[in-house]
Amino acid sequence: MPAYHSSFLRDTDTRVIGNFGLPPLRTKTRGPAYTLPPLPAGVSELDVDADSESYDILDETLMLFRANTLFRNFEIKGPADRVLIYGILWISDCLARVKPAMSQRDAEKALNTAALDHFALPGDPAFPLNALYQPPRDRSEADTLRQYISQLRQELAMRLVARLYADGTGKPSKWWLSFSKRRFMGKSL
Repeated sequence: MPAYHSSFLRDTDTRVIGNFGLPPLRTKTRGPAYTLPPLPAGVSELDVDADSESYDILDETLMLFRANTLFRNFEIKGPADRVLIYGILWISDCLARVKPAMSQRDAEKALNTAALDHFALPGDPAFPLNALYQPPRDRSEADTLRQYISQLRQELAMRLVARLYADGTGKPSKWWLSFSKRRFMGKSL
């Protein structure tokens, strides 16, 4: 059975740096990503319809995370799949940082700090997926990619915390934390 691919592969007008796509995001975080409209009133962040104009690749990443994490192989079909892979690896990293006894506020702080930490870009020796990603052509592209990935990491961390603590008990969901040891494609950031 093949892994689930991004539905954003059809978007051909997305900006690409190297071979990493920069699809629009529904975000409040500053950065170079084109901003999608906010969710309509009464729609929960946890139940965004895939046909909504506010549905973005981060919603898709969170939706496909648990299913795709079970796969060791993933055939890349385009730039959107590379964003999906990076998002899944970032979620795995975030889940490893959240402890079962952490409060929501502590988890928010820990993940926001991790999102803002220095990270490797494609082409850097420390980047774990250099075989799958092309490096940016020049320094300005590298800066734009770093800003976009930082924006993606911050927004994905905020949405993940909302899902982890959605039940209102003040403790993270054991169903999400059970995936903290799993390694998608055998890799980690």
